[in-house]
Amino acid sequence: MLLPPVSPLPDGCFRVRRAVLAIGLTLAASTLLGAPDSRAAEGGVSQLKRFIAKTPEASGRFTQSLIKEGGKAARPSTGVFAYAKPGRFRWEIQKPYEQLIVTDGTALYFYDKDLQQVTVKPVSEAMSATPAALLFGTADIDKSFRLSDDGQSGDLAWVQAVPTSKEAGFERLRIAMRGGLPVRMEVNDAFGQQTRFDFDGIDPKAPVPATQFHFTPPPGVDVVR
Repeated sequence: MLLPPVSPLPDGCFRVRRAVLAIGLTLAASTLLGAPDSRAAEGGVSQLKRFIAKTPEASGRFTQSLIKEGGKAARPSTGVFAYAKPGRFRWEIQKPYEQLIVTDGTALYFYDKDLQQVTVKPVSEAMSATPAALLFGTADIDKSFRLSDDGQSGDLAWVQAVPTSKEAGFERLRIAMRGGLPVRMEVNDAFGQQTRFDFDGIDPKAPVPATQFHFTPPPGVDVVR
């Protein structure tokens, strides 16, 4: 969901933010340490499609890291996320700085607390063919991405997803599935960098309150549309 740049932040945060907006969510797009079950023997694509089809809402925690060319990692960010289909999504970075991406299904809001700025975009423009749309959206993933199984690593089944649109803002991503749940997502951009998302604490059966997807810009902040 690549949005136009808002303002650069230190320590590589700008590109991390772009990856989030061009994901996720992904972004996405997802988190989920679950006990391995019989589905762990399935390929990653099969597990991913089942997760997308059978999990209409969920919430959890994430750790987000920018891996620069050469393998050097920038300072990680941590936070929480939630989604409810169709089209509602919340991605909240809590440390080391506070940022919020939230959509009610119609408009997407990106709130940077330090900058005191809210960027507003139509969901259709901001979420198309993004990591967040892949994991949490309602679009036909086979039209937006070319999916393929990408091997096994221990109890992880990897999926490679290549966007069909040249405007996606990233070259490819990989998702690790365990027991029918995504536990890691790696997004590679055209600059030789990778943004990695590790997820945990998800309960696919727990209801997500609708208030998670409501946002009103705080008084005094700049609103950019």
